[in-house]
Formats: sequence, C-alpha cells, structure tokens
Amino acid sequence: MKALTWQGKRDVRVEEVPDPRIEEPTDAIVRITSTAICGSDLHLYEVLAPYLKPGDVLGHEPMGIVEEVGSAVTRLRPGDRVVVPFNIACGTCWMCERQLYAQCETTQVRSAGKGAALFGYTDLYGSVPGGQAEYLRVPYADFGPITVPQTGPDEQWLYLSDILPTAWQAVRYADTPPGGTLAVFGLGPVGQFCARVGRYLGAGRVIGLDLVPERLEMARRHGVEVLDVREIDDVPGALVDLVDGRGPDAVIDAVGMEAHGSPTGKLAQAAAGLLPDRLAQEVIDRAGVDRLSVLHAALKAVRRGGTVSISGVYGGEQDPMPLMEMFDRGIQLRMGQCHVRRWVDEIMPVLSGDDDPLGVADLRTHRVPLRRAPEAYEMFQQKRDGCVKVVLEP
Repeated sequence: MKALTWQGKRDVRVEEVPDPRIEEPTDAIVRITSTAICGSDLHLYEVLAPYLKPGDVLGHEPMGIVEEVGSAVTRLRPGDRVVVPFNIACGTCWMCERQLYAQCETTQVRSAGKGAALFGYTDLYGSVPGGQAEYLRVPYADFGPITVPQTGPDEQWLYLSDILPTAWQAVRYADTPPGGTLAVFGLGPVGQFCARVGRYLGAGRVIGLDLVPERLEMARRHGVEVLDVREIDDVPGALVDLVDGRGPDAVIDAVGMEAHGSPTGKLAQAAAGLLPDRLAQEVIDRAGVDRLSVLHAALKAVRRGGTVSISGVYGGEQDPMPLMEMFDRGIQLRMGQCHVRRWVDEIMPVLSGDDDPLGVADLRTHRVPLRRAPEAYEMFQQKRDGCVKVVLEP
C-alpha cells in the first residue's frame, strides 16, 4: 500500500510499504477514505524529529471502511464506516474505567514514561504505524473506532478522530461560566473549534487571537471576536482591558510548543535538533525548553481565579513558569491529551443534525490526494495559500 513516511527533518515521502494485517484477535483493518494533517504532525516535521526513524508512517486523524476484523471483535463488521481516535485505548483497564483513555494502562508506553499509545506519533508513544495511508491496523477495535452513519460527507465525521474532541475537552476544562468570556490563543484547526464549541456551550463572549489573516477571517465568520496579535504590543494587557479591566474568565492555549515570539525557546529547540538523535533525545528529555510566549500570555491575561486550559502540545522538561503570579492570582491550570471516547456521546448529536452548529463544513481549506502529502505538509507549515486544514484522500 501507499503511505506517508517520515524520512528526516522536513522530509516526508509517499512510499510503498507492506499492507497491515490482523496481528491480534482484537484488531481490525480499516481502508482509509479520508485522513487529515494535524497541527501536532508539524511537531514531527520539526521539533520531535529525534524520536522518529526513517520509514515511520505518520498520521492520526483517519476514517474509513472496516475491511477485516479479528476473531475477538464483536462490535464491528466489514463494511462499517468508522472514525479512528488518535489514542489507542482498551476500554477496560483502571484508567479507561475512569474515562481517562489517553492514560490507558494497557497501551501505556512505560519504556518512555508516557501515556496511551498513539497512531503515527514517535517512539515516545509506541511507534504505531499511522493513518496517512491506504490502510490502517486498529488495535482494540471493539472499543476504539467510532461507528458513524453511512451517509454524509467524510468531513461531517472525520474531525471526531482528534481535533473536535480535543477542542471540546479544552472548553470543558476551561469551565467558562454561562455568559462569561472565553479567550482562545491560536486559531488553527483546534483553536477554530475551541472558539465555536465555546459559543455553542454557552460562553457569552469568545475572543480569538492569531496572526494569520485567513484564520482570523474564518473565526469571524463564526461569530468570534478576533484580535490580530501583529497589531498589539501588549497582548495580555489588551485582553484585560477588553474584559472589564480584569481579563477573561477562561483562556485556552491552542498553540503549544512552537509558538511565535519565543526566540530563546526556538533557538534551544533548533540547537537540540542539530544533535545526533540519541543525544538529542537525552537533551529534550532532561532539559527541553518550549516556546512559551503564548502560555505566559494566557496566564497573564486570565482574570484572578480564572482557568487556563491547554490543548496545544508541550514537551519541555525545564520550562520556566511564573508560579508566584499564578499562585497569587489563584489561577487554575488544566491540560492533557484528549480522552477522545469520553466526549463522543456529547458531540455526536451535535454533528447528526442538518444545521451544522459547529461549522464542520467550514474548516477544511484543502483536500488533496495522498501522493501530494509532502507538498501539503510544507504548505500547512508555512501557512501558504490560505491553508487552515488539509484533508488527504488515499
């Protein structure tokens, strides 16, 4: 089959790789019909390169048709249309019983000290072949895959794999009071959904911040008040002034480790990337530093007693944090990989109607064949051609 493989920093290629097969009775094989590029895939393109090896198959936002199931799979059958969550969970362990699926104890990557295994996401998370491919082996198929109706375009359901539940969790964690104000830093795909979900779940005012014109305009179309950070010298101060002189009730950081405006962190990440992989891994594991300009701005902007919810991926072990200020102001901080299946029952009814209240039809800006995935990665990273979200078609 054809699959997108990682070959080196900023070097991904579509190659022929062996077809996946049933390896365990709990497996299923899914023929992929749509698979998206996620903003966190760009971390593999750059910062997390030391944790990949040439030939690794990328991608963790797939959906498709079940082709084959293992002997222990009873919930699925060939022909079912499914969305595959990015994290791999058994559904029955101590963590899964508490709906902490991203911490599944059955698939935890204990050798790396990490949580549940993820599709297509480095040896830190199990080196499981990903979904930017023609076919995908899905472990624990009786629990993970989300069965969706046979009707409707793929993109009505595709975002259940990651970015929509990730945004839903971020908003739930933010816990904006009814009628309160939510600010969202970063209007990439997750940030767009955070802003829309925030409005849908009852925030009275949602303010989105970014520096890419197309992202700002997309958010504005969905009733979000937007701020272009290129035009603001003091972003936290501007937010505080906008919201009664005290700041938003809640702030979501939907940017993560590669924020703009963090030259020291960018230099540290670049320096680590120049080292041999094993040494680079040791440096990142013990002394990694993220680009923290957005997170620090979020912490300074939120009102006293407010909540900062982090959905953007961070990987630093030595990140400096303004703990005195956080403690004095009573800021609550919530974060983590999304527990996808925890939120599906809440989200499915929202997607099933005809009115599309979350605007899932207005997110994807580019749909391209899998063979053009390398140029799509480059376009997405460089934010060219108005690119907000790319969907690949195998």
